[in-house]
Amino acid sequence: MRERHEIRLWAVLFWIAVWQLASMRLDSDILLVSPFRVLCRLGELALTAAFWRAACFTLSRIASGFFLAAASGVLLAAVASRYSRIRELLGPVMLAARSVPVASFIILALIWFSSENLSVLISFLMVLPVIYVNVLGGIRCVDRQLLEMAQVFRVPKIRVVRYIYVPQVMPYFYTACSVSLGMCWKAGVAAEVIGMPKGSVGERLQQAKVYLDTPDLFAWTLVIVTASLFFEKIVLLLVDKIARACSAMRAGR
Repeated sequence: MRERHEIRLWAVLFWIAVWQLASMRLDSDILLVSPFRVLCRLGELALTAAFWRAACFTLSRIASGFFLAAASGVLLAAVASRYSRIRELLGPVMLAARSVPVASFIILALIWFSSENLSVLISFLMVLPVIYVNVLGGIRCVDRQLLEMAQVFRVPKIRVVRYIYVPQVMPYFYTACSVSLGMCWKAGVAAEVIGMPKGSVGERLQQAKVYLDTPDLFAWTLVIVTASLFFEKIVLLLVDKIARACSAMRAGR
């Protein structure tokens, strides 16, 4: 189930070299700072307590939004698969969540809520429809012959869920997570840049833009990319382990 990302070291080094050459050609830290300068600035920031507080602030809120959306999406998909009226009722809501621009959600949310937890809400809204649609599709594609056999032999519902639904829906859930993880980070940080909650990475990005502090801008962007990749690896590894456990249960091992 785990997908291998074809990112080679030589390709990364090639684009870093292009970046370095472009920086040398422009010869302006305001327009394009060099990779070495960015790493030096990142090292300076990493020695301060404020850096780690900002990174943990953003990570905790985006992670909270993702996990809340994942749990809600699975629960709503399970209910919608059972009751058609619920599915029809949720249809327009999920369509709106997928179609309305992120900036519109952020501005509307700022009218109603404080900026401190804005990234939680925006991450939640970006992830929820992806999880819901994929899990609902997985539930509706479950092998009907297995369900009929379970009904004939009067298998308890908890066992039907554990041994039939969960193993067959997990690939859809994995795909939904892999798609939505990047989205929630982009949307969550964008919400922080606009809302500027105190002590967040988004606030630091906005300050770097205002003061034309390009080294800080690139350094914080590198922090976001690194945190996003780390969070994605951890979540997908966890989902992959759960999926393997479900496959083992289904096989009777």
